[in-house]
Order: sequence, then structure tokens, then C-alpha cells
Amino acid sequence: MHPDPARLPIGRRAALAGGTMLLMSAAITSLGPLISGSGWWWLCAFIAAGVLAAGLGARALGAPTALVPVAEVGVFLAQLTLVFGGSSGFLLVVPTFETFGQFGALLEGAGRTIQQQAPPAIAVPALLFALAVGTGVLTIVADLAVQVGRMPALAAVPALVPVTIPGFIVDDGAQPQNLLATAAAFLVLLRIDVRVRRRSRLEAGPEQDAPVVEGPRRVPIVSTLAATVGVAAVGLVAAVVLATATPSISQSELFGKSGAGSLFSRGVSPFIDLGRDLRRPAPVPAFHYTSPDADRPYFRLLTIDRFRGEVWGASLEGVDSENSVDMLPHPIGLSDEVETAERTIDVRVDTLSTNWLPAPYPTSRVENLRGSWYWERSSLAIRSVDTGTEGQSYRITRLDVDPTAEQLRDASGVVPELIETRNLGLSDGRPQVIRDTAAAVTAGAATKYDAAVAIQDWLRGDEFEYSTDAPVEQGYDGGGYDVVASFLEEKSGYCVHFAATMAVLAREIGIPSRISVGYTAGSSTDERIDGRTVVRVDSHDLHAWPELYFPGVGWVAFEPTPGRGVVPSYTRPDTANVGPVPTAAPAMPGAATGRPDLDPDRGLAAPGATAAADPADLTLRVIGAGVLVVALLLVPASARILQRANRRRRIRGGRSPAIAAWDEVLATSRDLGAGFAPALTPRAFAAELAARPAFAEDAGGALSVLRDAVERERYGPELARAAAPHPADQLIEALAEVRHALAADARPVDRVRATLLPASLLGAWSARVTIGRPASGA
Repeated sequence: MHPDPARLPIGRRAALAGGTMLLMSAAITSLGPLISGSGWWWLCAFIAAGVLAAGLGARALGAPTALVPVAEVGVFLAQLTLVFGGSSGFLLVVPTFETFGQFGALLEGAGRTIQQQAPPAIAVPALLFALAVGTGVLTIVADLAVQVGRMPALAAVPALVPVTIPGFIVDDGAQPQNLLATAAAFLVLLRIDVRVRRRSRLEAGPEQDAPVVEGPRRVPIVSTLAATVGVAAVGLVAAVVLATATPSISQSELFGKSGAGSLFSRGVSPFIDLGRDLRRPAPVPAFHYTSPDADRPYFRLLTIDRFRGEVWGASLEGVDSENSVDMLPHPIGLSDEVETAERTIDVRVDTLSTNWLPAPYPTSRVENLRGSWYWERSSLAIRSVDTGTEGQSYRITRLDVDPTAEQLRDASGVVPELIETRNLGLSDGRPQVIRDTAAAVTAGAATKYDAAVAIQDWLRGDEFEYSTDAPVEQGYDGGGYDVVASFLEEKSGYCVHFAATMAVLAREIGIPSRISVGYTAGSSTDERIDGRTVVRVDSHDLHAWPELYFPGVGWVAFEPTPGRGVVPSYTRPDTANVGPVPTAAPAMPGAATGRPDLDPDRGLAAPGATAAADPADLTLRVIGAGVLVVALLLVPASARILQRANRRRRIRGGRSPAIAAWDEVLATSRDLGAGFAPALTPRAFAAELAARPAFAEDAGGALSVLRDAVERERYGPELARAAAPHPADQLIEALAEVRHALAADARPVDRVRATLLPASLLGAWSARVTIGRPASGA
């Protein structure tokens, strides 16, 4: 077998690049089950196309092999800068130090969104950036395998990366149609490579002095189709096996069992470890806020509602892109008969670092947040998928719900199925002390509300004491059945134990319950901003409290922990109900949505919401996009200019100067549509050109000089070629005269096309095509 020529014609390179593009585009579709929408795929296709076009252009310019990946990386960075760099890049496409800083922040946000989102994930900017980076890297690897290594079968390695990823995330893995499309694209790439190799070998001819057996000029289809189908079938089978047999992360022991995990990043520990933060000797500032003097709510981070007997956990839900925080829904179960009032709170985060937003329950809207934040369907907890709370400054409009004791006593109706399933059941095997305690404490309670108040009052009574150390010393820290049983015996613990115990006892008597984790109201200061008192919240204000569900009122907070927080007025039947609350001040005008400018789903906000765009930034983006488009359009022209300069260097350097000059004559003739017939000898082709009007005078003599020189160099004896070489200046002068005559004989449209889209760059595959006017036309 003969090796391929060192330099393939650019047309064949383009065919291989097209096959690589097809393979990567098909492979990327395998990520569909993990990401919602389709805009992310077009971004990945744009990145892959840009990288492959950069490699193709560099090879057309004759760049050394080692510089081709450099060109690909350069265009790749320009694409990332244009899409994600904002106005930080020079002309929006050249990255700066600020641009790389933004890239780092996006990568950090990508890590968060991967941890926080459940499939199908919303394609927020950070996730899009990660997809773009991955696509660019994999495309460069595939291009090196196909174009440099000339081993397109290895392109299956980067293609299998997106194909196998779904198998680690979701149970079903990649969809069968995506696997079939990837396998078919891989077969097409192999087929293109076979044809490229076959044509290259036929053109290279037999080795000198080797016996020659003339075969068919077209390779039989069956001889290569079987091999390519076989390889593709092996790849398809491997992909199917990997996608279906690989366990998802949620099931794999290799990655750990599923659970709540570390829900609070660096700022707050998980629920069962909350005491670690409470035991810190010095408090750590979390955030501060301003509100009307009478408004001191609890700030919830998340809700824990899943209880399996041993541990409480959060039922993390997949984020819905419709659930933007500019408008949260009406609380579940809250009727219009319950008195409510809107109040605004301005929050500034100090050191708290978490993906969960501290906000009172229920909240009706949040303004001025950075990043992508969404509310969960059942709990209305607010979390981000690509950023955190660090440095956030936002305004909350909360709904102050003020039910009366009578409304809670009279609560009746059907409990929603989701709440009944998730917040009411208790697993078997719970200690008898839980059953006995629930029955004893609630004996004589006329309603479920009275039973709930009885549990709260009992836990806040003299029998119990607040202690963050006793559970650790006695070994019953946590919230499971055994911990609750030990706590009921020891009667000493902190908020986790009081909240978990009340939630379990409430479920025992048929009241749906859950536990909220967050902060108490904090401590007021002497500072005032715009007439509002500044309240500071730190790590010692971390807290857990139970919430119980009553039809017609919804989720209601209780406070069973002695010495902590404030007992709600509606849980004190002997206390007069508080009067009407003044109407809150108007909401601060600002961003209509908490979504970032680059969020592709920002159009999914509430009807009527608009995102204001900076006109100057938009102008810069349009200019940058225009510069990039013009640069791409000038790539063929630049490649042709460098090719011409390279041939002139060959003429002056004495490396087959006449052949280099004649190659330029052929290329110019082809670019200008003057005809191109590779089967013609130099003398026959020169005769066709000489018949044109522009060669009637001096150009005809210059053409004869080039014709004679190339014939002598190709066919003359070696000694004669060495003894009487044509002077370089004479060849260059003759070449310039011939090119000028060809241009003068062409139409203006042909000259423009020859400059911007030179046909000679298409390579030998299109050599049989005559572009433009026939050779006989003048």
C-alpha cells in the first residue's frame, strides 16, 4: 500500500473536515436528554464549524502542521470571546485579561449548575460555556486524528464522549436515534477517507521499477463498503452497550449513593450538621437587610421533607425554566379568606456562600439578582443553577400571611396528593416512644391545630433545654428515628432536634409536616438606611423549624425550640390577633427578571417582562460580529495571496522555478474562469490561452517564455536544465504579464470572484470543472 501524499489537495481536506463536522454534530445530539431546548446544539455546532474552518484555512495557506492546532485554538478563543466575553474583548473577538476572568467565573458557575440541576437542565450561560469548551476541545482532537494522524477511526474516541455521558447521568442513557445518527456519521467519515486515500494513490502512480497491474480507476463500492459498515457496526454496538449498561450516577456505588449531599456549598453545612455552625466560637456574618421596623421574618434557605426513618433529606426537583423569580406563584393551600399583606425587604449578602437564596416564606417576587435563579414547585424555595449568593444585593417582596387561630382550627379540605405522599407518611419500625409521646401530648386536643400547638408548647416547656453540645456528647446528633427517641429521653438538644421531633410527632397524628432550614430574624442595629433599620444576620442565627400544612391556610411555621426565635401569634390562642399591617412601600423599579442578560431562556419570563439591553453594548456586538464575518470571508483571499507569495519564493529560490510559475498561471486562469484542463500539456494549454485577444501582443511572448521554461524543466535532460536555467527575474516578469492579460480579458464579476473565492483553492477534486466562461470566449 502506498502512503498518502504529504499534502492533500484542499478539496479533499474539506471533504474530511465535512465528515468530521457531521460526526461531531451527530455525537453532540446525544446530550439532548440532559439539556432542555435546542439552542445549545446550535452553539456547539457553531463552535465545531469555526474550529474546523480554522484548521482548513490554515492548511490552505500552507501553514506548517504544528501551527494548525494553534490557528484552531485562536479561532476557538475568538468564538468564546464573541459569545461569552461581553464587551471585555478587543473588538469583541480578541480576548483580554478581563475576558479570561469572565471565563473563569463561567467555569465556576458551570460546576455549580451541574451539581444543582437535574436533567433536563436549563441551558444557562455557565452551562453553555462548558458545552462550548468541551465541543471545541473534542473537535480539535477529532480534527488532529482525521487530518494529521490520517486515522479517522480514532475520531470515534472524542465522538464517544458525548455519547456515553448520558449513561452516567440518566437511567436510559443516550437515545437510540442519536446513537444511530452518530454511527451513520462515523460510517460516512470512514467512507470519505477511503475515497480520499484511493484517489491519492491513483494520482501518485506506481512506485518506480515496480511491476504495474492496471486496475479499475474507480474503487469498487463493495470492497470498501463492507469494511466501513463493519467498523461502524462495532462502534454502534459499543456505544449501545456503554449507554445502556453503564449505571447512572444516582445508582452507582462508584460515585456514592444518592442523597441530600452537601446542600449549602461552603457557607452552611447540611441539615444534620447544622450544629457545627452553631457551635462556632465566633459568629460569621451572613447577610444584613433593611425592612419596616415591625417586619422581622425568618429567612429560609431550603425545605427538608423526605424522611426515611434514618435521615431527613430534601426532595430536590428539576428546575423549570418557567419558574423565574420575578413572579412566584400563590402559596399552595392558601385561601383568599386569610389576611395577607405585601412587604419589601432589601438584602445584602456579606459572606454567605450557597446556591440557595435566603428569603422568607412565602415570597411573591425577587428583583435585582445576578445569575439564574428559580423557585421549586412544591416548596417555593429559591435556588440558582449557575451562581451563588456571594455579593448579591436584592429586593424581596414577601407575602405576610396572618391567619387566626380560628381559621386554623376550622381548616378542612383535601390535602394535595403530592403533599400527602411526600409530607405525611412515616416508615415502619419507628420506636414505640414516638407513638406513645404523640398520643400523650395531644390527648384531649379537639382539632389538629390544637394538637400542633400542644406539641409546640410541650417542647418549649420546662422539661426541655437548649444545648448544642449534649447531642454530640451523648451521641444522638441528627434527626432520624433513633435520634428523636434519644432526644425524647434526654430532653436536651438544639433546633434540629426540636424541629425534627415536632415534624415526626405531627406526622404521627396525621398532620403533613416538613422542616425549613435557614436563619432567624437576626439582630437589629442602630444603623438606618432610608428610614429603615439595618438588621444583621450571622452564623449563630442559623436555625431549623417545622412547618405544618393546614388546608385553606397552607404551610404554617411553628417554633418549638426554647429560647430561639419568636413564637408566631397564631400559635398562641390566648393572645389577641395582631391588627392589619400597613401596606408595603412600592417595589423598587429595576430589572424585570432575575435572569442574566446572556440567559438564553430569559424570554420565558412572565408576560410583559422585558430585558433592557445596553445600546452601546449591542452596537459593539454587532460590530464585532461584522468584523468576524468579514475576517472569515477574507480567509480564501488571504490564502490565495500567501499561495502566490510562496510560489514567487520558489521561483527566486530555484526550487523548480518554472513549474512554480506555471502552477500560478494555471491557478490564475482557473480563478478568472479562463478554463482549466489538467489533462492538457503546457504547450496545448498555452495555445488555448494565446488565442485570447489579450495575448495578441507582449503577453503572448511572456506566455511562450513560461511554456518553454516549464517544458525544459519537466522534460529536458537534467544537465541541460542545470546549465541553462531561466533567470528568476525573467520568470517573475513574464508571470506578471500573463496574469495581467488574464485579468484584462475577464469580466469584472470574474475578477471579484477570483479575489474573494479563488477556485484554484478547491484542489484537484474540482479540476474537471470549468468555471466561468469557456476558454474560447473573449
